[in-house]
Amino acid sequence: MDVDVQNIKKWVVFYPIYINSKKTLAEGRRINASKACENPTCSEIYDCCAHLKLPCAIEADKAYPRDFMQRGRVRVLFKREDGSLSNPAISSRKQLMLHVAELVPRHPGRTKKQEPASASTGGTSKPGKGGKKKRQV
Repeated sequence: MDVDVQNIKKWVVFYPIYINSKKTLAEGRRINASKACENPTCSEIYDCCAHLKLPCAIEADKAYPRDFMQRGRVRVLFKREDGSLSNPAISSRKQLMLHVAELVPRHPGRTKKQEPASASTGGTSKPGKGGKKKRQV
């Protein structure tokens, strides 16, 4: 999308950890775990924001302070300079997170990854060796 570099610092920051269902509230999750999605990426969040017709930009070199190993964040503009909303359905950060968390599991890249995995596990699988170990005397 069109990005004005000088005004991007005023945009809302959106880290993937905010909507990660694998994280706790103390680790940085900001929405209910039942509404969150599993391990979202910056590119998926960016695509979802673009789908919602919101101006957005990826900052790949930035990291969340509590989880600095996971790189990347997305800047989103949901209120223009004149105060009007870019998307009338989204009026707050919380609503933005809920909408994006709803869209990420349906992301095209995510559905393609999961199809081969579910097809291969559906085949015959050999159970491991079970039973007790013999005791040596």
